[in-house]
Amino acid sequence: MTDAAVVTRVADTVERLGRDAALAEPPSEGGTSFDLAEGYAIAREVLRRREHAGWRRLGRKIAFTNGDMMRLYGISAPLFGYMYDRTLIHAEAGEASIPVAALVQPKIEPEIAFKLRDAPPASGDPAALLASIEWLAQGFELVQCHFPGWEFAAPDAIADGGFHGRYVVGEPVAVTASDAERLASDLATFRIELIRNGEPAAEGGGANVLGSPLFALAHLVDVLSGLPGHPPLAAGEIITSGTLTAALPIEPGQVWTTRIAGLALPAVTLRLTA
Repeated sequence: MTDAAVVTRVADTVERLGRDAALAEPPSEGGTSFDLAEGYAIAREVLRRREHAGWRRLGRKIAFTNGDMMRLYGISAPLFGYMYDRTLIHAEAGEASIPVAALVQPKIEPEIAFKLRDAPPASGDPAALLASIEWLAQGFELVQCHFPGWEFAAPDAIADGGFHGRYVVGEPVAVTASDAERLASDLATFRIELIRNGEPAAEGGGANVLGSPLFALAHLVDVLSGLPGHPPLAAGEIITSGTLTAALPIEPGQVWTTRIAGLALPAVTLRLTA
C-alpha cells in the first residue's frame, strides 16, 4: 500500500533537487524506504505538480533497456519517466545547441525516438507496433543524476523521472505500411557509432535495447498496464528507446554526432554550451 506521506516527502525532494540542480543522498537511503510501486506514485505526483505549474507533457523516455547499463547500475528491469515542452527540443536541419550547466552529472545517450500515431497495442509483434507509429528519428538524451556518483536504487531512479534531463529529436522519417517489414528488421540489426569531437567514443545498435527499440516500446505498454494511476499512451506522444551505446559523461564545448549503418535515419549533431 502506498504511503502518502512518503510520496509527498520524496516528491518535495525531487522537485527541490531539480530546481536547485543539487546533489543529495538517494531518498531510499535517507530513512525513507519505498518500493517500485511507490516510486511510480512519486513520479505521478511530480507529474501532477508540474502540469499544474504549466509544464506540458510531450512523451515518455524509457530507461535501462540496455543490458550493459542495467548490469552497471544493478537495475533488473527497464523503467520510464516523462518528457515535457521544457525538456524536449527538435533539432533544426539536423543540428542543435544545448546548455548543460543546469544538468547534474550529465551524460549523453544516442537513442531512437518514436512519435505515436495511435496508442500502441499490447503486443510483441513488430508489425503491429509499427502500425501505431507515425515517424521515427534518431535522438540524443542528456540524462542527469542528483545522487552522488550515480549511486542509487531503482525506486530512486523512477522517482527522479528516470534521470531525464533534456532530449534532442533529429529529423523524423515517416513510417508507412510498405516499409514496415524492412523497418522491423533494420531496427533490430542496425549499428551506431557515438562520435565526440570527431572521434569515435562508443558503439552499439538496435539489438542492445531489449533486442530492438520496438521491444522497448512493447515493454513500456506492459509496464503501464499495471500502473492505472499514470496516463495511457496516446497519439502524438514521443517515446524514446533507451540508450543504444554506453552513456558517456559530457561537458560544455563538446560536439557530439553519430554514424548510423543499416537504418535510413539522418544523424543528429549536438553542440554543448555552458
